[in-house]
Amino acid sequence: MRQSDYLALGKRTVEICQDLIRIPSVNNGGGDGDERAVAQYVSAFLKKCGLDPVVYQSAPTRMSVVARIKGRNPTRPGLVLHGHLDTVPADAKDWKNDPWSGDIIDGDIWGRGAVDMKDMDAMILAIAEDWHQRNFVPDRDVVLAFFADEEAGGTYGVNWIVKNHPEAFEGCSEAISEVGGFSATLSNGKRVYLVETSEKGMYWMELSTEGTAGHGSMINMDNSVTALAEAVARIGKHQWPIRITETLRIFLSKVAQLVGKDFDERNPGPIVAELGSMARMIGATTQNTANPTMLSAGYKENVIPQHAKAVIDGRFLPGYEEEFIATIKELAGPDVLVRPIIHDVALELPFTGELVDAMCAAIKDCDPEGIPVPYVMSGGTDNKGLSKLGIAGYGFSPLKLPPELDFMALFHGINERVPVSAIHFGVEALDRFLQRA
Repeated sequence: MRQSDYLALGKRTVEICQDLIRIPSVNNGGGDGDERAVAQYVSAFLKKCGLDPVVYQSAPTRMSVVARIKGRNPTRPGLVLHGHLDTVPADAKDWKNDPWSGDIIDGDIWGRGAVDMKDMDAMILAIAEDWHQRNFVPDRDVVLAFFADEEAGGTYGVNWIVKNHPEAFEGCSEAISEVGGFSATLSNGKRVYLVETSEKGMYWMELSTEGTAGHGSMINMDNSVTALAEAVARIGKHQWPIRITETLRIFLSKVAQLVGKDFDERNPGPIVAELGSMARMIGATTQNTANPTMLSAGYKENVIPQHAKAVIDGRFLPGYEEEFIATIKELAGPDVLVRPIIHDVALELPFTGELVDAMCAAIKDCDPEGIPVPYVMSGGTDNKGLSKLGIAGYGFSPLKLPPELDFMALFHGINERVPVSAIHFGVEALDRFLQRA
C-alpha cells in the first residue's frame, strides 16, 4: 500500500474508534455487564465487509462476535486476531472530559476503552474493511474475534466460547491481541517496542472469616473483622521475593545494554527505572503480587458481625504458581478460608519464530529506529482462554507513544485517551504484520 492509502486507513480507524467509544459496554464484574449494542455494531460492520459473523450469547446481555476471513493457503494453520468489547466502568464526574464522548481533544481520542481496547478493535475492523474493498486475501485464515467479559476473567466471553464452541477456532495455532507492540522511551531517548510474549497468571480470591457475633460494647476476642483485617494486612504488606523469568531476563538485559549499564538479577530496580512511566508495570513483573481490593463486613455500628469477607487480586509469574498459592495460605492463616474466584494460567512463549519475525519487521517498517523486545505483562488477556485450545497468543496492538505519556496509568484510570498519531502508526504496523503473518 502507498503511504497515502495508509493515511486514509488511519483516518478511518480513528472514526471507528470514536464510534466504539460512544457505545458504552461496561463490565461491572460478577456477571454484570452488557456488550449487546457494541456487539451488534461489530456484527453489522463485518457483514458489510462480506463476512459471515457469528454472535455468541453466553447470557442475556453478554455477546461476543467471531468471523473468519478465508486464506489462500488452506494447509497453513489459522491466526486468531482478537479484542474485547467490554470496558471497566467510568464515573464522569472524575474525568476532565466525557468518558463516552469519543471526542478528539489536543490530538487525543478521549473515552473509556480508548486504550483498553477499542483502539485495537477499531484497527481490526478498519483492516477488515480495507481488505474487502481491495479484494485482498491473506495467505492463511484469519479469525476475527471480539470477546465479552475480558475485564472480569472471560467467564462470559472467551472461556465460554472455548468450552461450548471450540469449532470457532478450528485449525488455528496462533493468536494476536492487546497490550503489546507499544513504544517506551528509555532515559537516553532510545525507543523500544514491547511485544507481549508472557503474562502473569490470575488468582483472584475471596478471604472469609467467622467469629462470634455480639454487642459492640463488649469485649470480643473472636471478632471476624479483626481476624480478617489482620490476614488482609499480612497479605497486602508481604514483600514478595524477586523472581526473574526468562522473558524478563531477556527484556531487562536488552534495556541494560541499550542504556550502557549492568543488569543485576538480584536488584533489577535500577534497570527498571530506565523505563520511565512504564517502570510501575514492569516492576510488577519482577515478583508475584497480591493486592487487597474489596472489604465487606457488618450491618450496624454496634453489632460485631459473625462473618467478614475480603477480595484479593493475586497475580503469579510463570513457573511460580505453587509458590504463590502456598504463600497466600500461609499468610492468611489457619482460621481464614481462601476461596479462588478466578484462577487462570500464566503464559510464556519464546521471542522467536516466523510470527515474531513478522511483528518485528512491521515495527521496523514503521519506525526504523524502534527496537522490538519481549516483555512480561503484569495483567492478563483473553490469550489465556485460547491457550486451552493449544493456541499460542502474543500481545501486539502497536502504538508509537509520546515519551511524556504515562501510558499504563490510562488502563482502568481516569481520563483514558489515545493519541490519534498512535492509531495511525498502529493500524499501518498491524496491517503490515498481517500481510506477512
